Formats: sequence, C-alpha cells, structure tokens
Amino acid sequence: MTQAKATAAAASDETRRGRLTLGIAGLAAMVTYLDATILFVAFPDITNSFGSSPASTLSWVLNGYTIIFAALLVPAGKLADRLGHRRAFLVGSTTFTIASMGCGLASNVEWLIVARVLQGTGAAILVPASLALVMAAFPREKLPQVVAIWGAIGALSAALGPSLGALIVDTLGWRWAFFLNLPIGVVTLAAGFRCLRESRDPTIRIPSLIGVVLIALAAGAVSYALVESDTVGWASTQTTVVLATGLVLLGAFIAHQRWTESPTLDLELFALGNFRWGNLAMFSFSMAFSAMFFGLILFLVNVWEWSILKAGLALTPGPVLAAILAPRFGKLAGQIGQRPLVILGGSVFATSALYRAVFLTADIDYLTAIAIPLALDGIAIALIFPQVTSVSAQALPANRTGVGGAVTQAVRQFGGSFGVALTIALLGAATETEDLLAGFARIWWLLVAAGLITAIFALRLRTRATI
Repeated sequence: MTQAKATAAAASDETRRGRLTLGIAGLAAMVTYLDATILFVAFPDITNSFGSSPASTLSWVLNGYTIIFAALLVPAGKLADRLGHRRAFLVGSTTFTIASMGCGLASNVEWLIVARVLQGTGAAILVPASLALVMAAFPREKLPQVVAIWGAIGALSAALGPSLGALIVDTLGWRWAFFLNLPIGVVTLAAGFRCLRESRDPTIRIPSLIGVVLIALAAGAVSYALVESDTVGWASTQTTVVLATGLVLLGAFIAHQRWTESPTLDLELFALGNFRWGNLAMFSFSMAFSAMFFGLILFLVNVWEWSILKAGLALTPGPVLAAILAPRFGKLAGQIGQRPLVILGGSVFATSALYRAVFLTADIDYLTAIAIPLALDGIAIALIFPQVTSVSAQALPANRTGVGGAVTQAVRQFGGSFGVALTIALLGAATETEDLLAGFARIWWLLVAAGLITAIFALRLRTRATI
C-alpha cells in the first residue's frame, strides 16, 4: 500500500470512529434530556398509582431529578476532565440505566424519588463527558457541525418528551417511560466499551471538596426555588429565603474558587468572550424555549381543550424540523461562523412570538395559529441551540471541555426551569378563557423580548469560518 493510500485509509478510519462516537454519545445524552421532560405527562398517572402520598411528596418525583442534575453538572465535568471522559461516560450511563430500572420497578413513592435522584446523578456525570468525547473525536474544523448535531439531539429529545411520554403513558402506563431507557442504556454501554477512546488531562487537580459541596448546594438551592415557585409562589417567604441562600452560597463558591489551588471551576473561562456571551445567550433562549413549549401545551389543553396526547403530537413538527435543519446550519456555521446564525435565530424566534401574540386566539385554527409560528420556532431552535453550544465549547481549552461543557448545560437547565416558573407565574390562577388569553399574551410578549435579547448577546460573539 502506498503512503497516500495508507493516509487515506487512516483518515477514513478516524472519520468512521468519530461518527460512532457522536452516535453513541448523542444517544446516551438524548435519554437524559428526554427524562427531564417526559415525566410532565406521566406525572398524573404516577399520582394515581401513589394516591395516598401527599402532593408535596409526589412533586419530588419531578424536582428530585431536575435539582440533582443541575447541582452536580459542574463538579462532575471537572472530575471527568481529570479522571477520563470515557470512564465518566460509562459510569454515568451505567448509573442512569440502573436507576431507570429502579424507577420502573418502584413499589412506593419514596423508592421512586430515590431512584429519580440516582437518575439525575447519572445524567450529570454522563452529559459533560458525552460532549467532551465528541469534541475529542473530530478535528477542529469539523466541530461546528458535529457539536451542532449533538446540541440538536438534546433540543429534540427535550421537546419530544411530552408528546412521546403522552403516547407511552396512554398505551403502556407510566412505568414504561422508564423501561424505555433500558435497551438504549445497554446499547450505549456495549458500544461505549468497544468503540470510545479515553481522553483526559492528568495534570488537572482533583477539585476541592469544599468547592464541590458549595456549587452543588448553590445550584440545588436555586433550582429548588425555581421549581417550587409554582407551588408556593414567587413572593413567598420560602422562595425568597431559598433563592437568597442559593445566591449567598454561589458568592461563597466564587470567593473560594479565587484562592483555592484546586478549583472546581476555572473562573478564567468566563474571561473568554465567546464562552461568556454564548452562555448568556444559552440562558435567555433556554428560558424562552421552555416557556414557549410549556406555554403552548397549556394553551392547547386549557383554551382549546385538547387532550395532552393530542397537544403533544400537535407540537411535534417543530422540534422535528429543528433536528432536520441543525446539521445543515452546523455546516453553514463552519463556512460563515455561528454569530450571524444565532442573531438570525433570535430574530426569527421573536417574529414567531409576535405572530402568535397577534393570531393565537380561542378560535381553533391549527394551520394558521400553531403550525406557521411552530415552523419558525423550529428554524430558530436549529439556528440557536446547537450553534450556541458549539461556539461556547470551541472557546474552551482542550483540557477544559468537560467542565466547560457542564457549565453550558447547567446554564441551559437553569434557563429552562426559570422559563417554566415564569410561565406559571404569568398565567396566575386564571381559569376563565378571557383571563387565560391575557396571561398567554403576556407569555408571548416575554418570548418576543427573549428572542431579541438572545440576538443582542450574539452580537458580542466573535466567530469566523473554519472550513
């Protein structure tokens, strides 16, 4: 074999391995995001199964996963950078799969809550390692497109959660929302052991335990305040005290990171302009995305009086369109940079929300009032989520992809929780159609502002073509 043929064969093998890595890592990340939203529609069925338990206890079936996922992402990302991304991925995937089986077999609500917390722990370990493995498997010029695909998988799975959950619960029952994860977990573990390559930086210090505890408690407190605000109210003493506690703990964490020799999070990462502005754009759009999707579900159920299954399926075309377009936009980002795409995406999303504020009424007209703006939303999602994930990740040093990716995903979780809480707060306790329409109008105008803010943050990005 000539040298040229040998080089071409080696390049072909690397490309094949990279695609395998993207497929394995993307599939595993998909189920973690799917589980974050699929329980929205499974929750009523779970409540019926454990009807003797108080509502305050049952709410932890949802909140336990969300809080522990957000709380552990950053320290888990740092440990993955030090101990190995492949190792972290396999540990996280194993933990998540076993916990999913535990959820499906739960005989009481306490068992289910513990299993959900264990699920969130596995997801927090798995997600940053998944992104780091993908970035290590491709040359830099390919990263805009492959990270865009990875980001699109997360956006699609989170958006499809309610509709898929409704279909599963309606036909098989809530336990199968968890059992669905088992074959996927087995496939990703078997393929991961066989195909994934290890990547790590042994020079990175194991993060200080104090820092890990502080950021976990801070993230947990802020997440808890957000997810519980719909139950106890934004202005309640509980929300105020827990949120203030979280912010104080966050301040203590930042102070600790400045003097410790073993930081959990290198604060210098935020000196990187694209990382800083990319994460701000991620927060604003994550908030808008969750408010849009959750708001539309509530509108279709409460105003048009559709079933949850019908409402979920009606919104499916938007995220499907996003998944189709994301790789194409990722390739375009490699040619012109991510900045113009994110600016365009924020503008398109704001236009969609403005259209909805004008045309979405109590009169049922799916094509005009839902399908058209939903198509615009799908385009905006494909333009923003994957590109923001990509530009933030590309700003990172090669040995900080785990912890940096964890920060971006934690920001996304916080933004999503904030969007859900804002949606409930803006709707209030309205039950009459006229009051509901006024509440939904406030949500649509919030989305207009959030889309424009995302575009403004994107103006500060500095990107260029890589291919």
